[in-house]
Amino acid sequence: MALWTMIFRKMAKNRWLQLNLWFGLTICVALFSSMPLYSHAILQRTLLKELQQLQQDRGVYPGLLRVSTSVSGGDDEYAVTRARIASADAVMKAVPDRFGLKAQSYLISRATQSFRVLPADASDIERRELNVTGSFRTITDLDKHFHLIDGRLPNGNRSDGVYEALVTQKFLINLKRDLGAEFVYTDEDTKQTFRIIPVGLIETKTDGGYDQFDVDAYSSSFFIPYDRFQRDFVDTNKLRLFSIQWQYALDYTQIKIDNLDRITGQFNSLDNYFNMRLGISSTEMPASAPIQTYGDKKEKLDLMLWSLYSPVMFMLAFYLYMAANLIIERQKTEISVLRSRGASRLQIMLVFAIESIVLGLLALAAGPFLGVFFTKVLGASSGFLEFVQRTSLSVVLDSAAYRIAAAAVLGSIVLILVPAFLATRTTIVGHKQQMARANRISFWHKTFLDFVLLGVSVYLLYNFNKRMSDLKALALDPNSLQVDPLLFFMPALFSLGCGLLALRIYPWFIKLVYWIGRRWWTPALYSTLLQISRSSTQYLTIKVFLIMTVATGLFSANAARTINGNMDDKILYNNGADIRLSVQWENDAPPPSPSGGPTQGDAGGGGDAAAAAPQKITYTEPPFLTMTQLAGVDTAARVFRKPDASVSVNGSTDSTELYGIDTDDFGKVAWMRDGLLDYPFNSYLNLIAPDPKAVLISRSLADAYKVKPGDPLTLSWSGLDEASFIVYGIIDYWPGWNPLPAGASDDGDTSSDAGDDDSGPKAKKPNLVVGNLSYIQNHLALEPYEVWIKLKDGASSQVVYDDLQKKNIPVQDLVDAKQLLVRSKNDPFRLAINGVMTLGFVISMLISFFGFLLFWVLTLSSRTLQFGILRAMGISFLQIVGMLLSEQLLTSVAAVLIGVFIGNGVSQLFVPLFQLSFSASDQSPPFQIVRQLSDYAQLYGVVGFMLLIGLSILGIRISRMKITQALKLGEE
Repeated sequence: MALWTMIFRKMAKNRWLQLNLWFGLTICVALFSSMPLYSHAILQRTLLKELQQLQQDRGVYPGLLRVSTSVSGGDDEYAVTRARIASADAVMKAVPDRFGLKAQSYLISRATQSFRVLPADASDIERRELNVTGSFRTITDLDKHFHLIDGRLPNGNRSDGVYEALVTQKFLINLKRDLGAEFVYTDEDTKQTFRIIPVGLIETKTDGGYDQFDVDAYSSSFFIPYDRFQRDFVDTNKLRLFSIQWQYALDYTQIKIDNLDRITGQFNSLDNYFNMRLGISSTEMPASAPIQTYGDKKEKLDLMLWSLYSPVMFMLAFYLYMAANLIIERQKTEISVLRSRGASRLQIMLVFAIESIVLGLLALAAGPFLGVFFTKVLGASSGFLEFVQRTSLSVVLDSAAYRIAAAAVLGSIVLILVPAFLATRTTIVGHKQQMARANRISFWHKTFLDFVLLGVSVYLLYNFNKRMSDLKALALDPNSLQVDPLLFFMPALFSLGCGLLALRIYPWFIKLVYWIGRRWWTPALYSTLLQISRSSTQYLTIKVFLIMTVATGLFSANAARTINGNMDDKILYNNGADIRLSVQWENDAPPPSPSGGPTQGDAGGGGDAAAAAPQKITYTEPPFLTMTQLAGVDTAARVFRKPDASVSVNGSTDSTELYGIDTDDFGKVAWMRDGLLDYPFNSYLNLIAPDPKAVLISRSLADAYKVKPGDPLTLSWSGLDEASFIVYGIIDYWPGWNPLPAGASDDGDTSSDAGDDDSGPKAKKPNLVVGNLSYIQNHLALEPYEVWIKLKDGASSQVVYDDLQKKNIPVQDLVDAKQLLVRSKNDPFRLAINGVMTLGFVISMLISFFGFLLFWVLTLSSRTLQFGILRAMGISFLQIVGMLLSEQLLTSVAAVLIGVFIGNGVSQLFVPLFQLSFSASDQSPPFQIVRQLSDYAQLYGVVGFMLLIGLSILGIRISRMKITQALKLGEE
């Protein structure tokens, strides 16, 4: 009991320090616990978004589960078949419970074998020539799964043997009769006659709901009531049963990440159960494909989260160590006295361990709930330090979060106890000796930790860059690169190494400043320079801490801006404009042959038919003015793209992509990032505008065939004569064109890279020629082009869609850059980057503020005697404040400036690590580092506010000092 009393009194005495330590522990626990929470929540949101997108793109309800099977076996085995059908019905009835999902609808469809059906009043000619087959089909709740467009529902209880049925309009037309007409089928084996009367016309529901049954897929069917079908064709086997289908609409919004294994397992179990049980079967569920890919997505997201969290974790660990070290430094005298009076190291460590455990338990109680808040903040992040109003993430604390939180607490306690363990080795004599040697070299510098960290990080960076260059040369996917987990700690290691190296040199810089102005410095500045130069180790911790904070903050900001910017640029560049669409052109091309067209050896005039086909298709251009007058359109441009054109230059021929443009319109609609070309983008358009024959060619074509401006070339494509052009310029990039090779060539062909001496296979670089559209149309051919659209400011894409539909414009293909940007921002990896980088930046600034206050308040408390003596010697209060200000400038502000330089360097070197998020063959435009001045302004604002508050607190404490208190402290 006495031990606990002493511990609590000790903690109460140092309550402000303990509060800071608890704050760091709580943030640490919250950060670690938020990792599994965020990973789980963002994957849950992404899964639902992906399933919703599946429904939007393909018009298929994601929760659909359909099992189809044929029914085999003869009449003598039908008793066994009927039992298996009953068993299968029972299995399917339990599907919602087995999958753990609510059933929104359930239907069973059964069909008999097909048979030839004839009108009861068929003429002799019809009996010979009418060859229409149909089958009996039923679905449960017949009236709920289609629209009745004419007639009535069938009566399933007729006693005269007539089957009233529903049919599709197409089937009724094939039968050449109207509703109410009677049809017959006579079984040749049993001589049994079936009489059928269609009484209603049905069509598929088009409301896009979850209850999807495609009636048109079974257009040659007589739909009869389920009970009548069950009684006549399942229970009594009047006609052979041919197929069965069970279909569920499961509520896919109830699919949880935790249940994915269960759903996948049950889906596979169903597939295995029906495999050849009744016949040939198939099991389909649209949601199964995205569900099965989530294992890989989770692993990649977890790896990315660890990589993004690592700098912040490093900062938190450093903060905890610094806070614990400052507390221990303040209690070193007490520890050494206890050691000198006979207390064992184990007893002293027990006291500190209990303190740490109490703080750890309090942090464990509050941290996970703060982690939930962090997760929701991350979910609201749409960009770096940008938040939007969106549906909050569904966050539930689970055992995984508490396990990670407990591990974080345990690791933090060990980290906190390290300074205490080192302090227990010192006796009172040793402690006084250490105080007298305040200018000793720090352990970090004594062990050359700065050079070690720099060496390791530079070596890892060199290997990474070398492997990335290989990936780009071969146009491989970044997944081909085996990522060393240490790569993601490189920014923190490099920042720490550079900071320690800078602080190894910095004391010599201070001594140089002192030596240069030693004759002119004021007493206050003279004292400050001596204090800093002689006690450099004392300030080492806070300076390293500030350097790491600023460098980490800038790295987080630049990394987030870079990744967001490159993702957006990639979409805008590859799309070329806000909207890119193609419309249907009228032409004289023959319709495609159902059998795939005649072959060369066809008899019966096949060759004549081929000869009669036009060699050149003639197209009729639709009015382009209509496109420019669409609602919401600012400018529209005609862009002709021929990916399989042929270019002849300097006696060589190669394939190329051909662009035909109207230079004025193209310059208004096309998106191009600055700096990609040697000259401004519009300068190239102005260059080729006056001469119709002028073209721009890609660098790959110029290098491969030694082409320079002024050289002639010819262009053509299949079935056309060549046209002559003149090269006016060479370009590296062009809107919508990817200059990177699509993949490594299997045979190592590098014909387009003539002059390369590098060994090994290289992917062939694509070629590009850009010319004037009117000249291409007049001298080559008039063929369909794309329409590139720039929207008016503030206009939405939906306005264009509605106007296209209103004017009945036959759109064949449409790509909307705005919609692609929205999808990109909802990508789980991009959400993770923005959320974690934002959180890391905020946490870095927050713990930096508390760490700064903690250090300087404790430092001020330890120097109370010094300041009291200075006041007693006649130094004014303003001079002491000036001394503190100059001390802050030479320590904190200097550390911030060093951190800015290191942060920029770290960003320049290590932000390219995130190229792993992109495909090497699809990274166009090239990856570039993006910096935003607002991030620097925010960083400087936070640091400036931190320094201002710190100086204010220090000034207030100094103003309250009494000389008598300092003298009394000196006597003690």
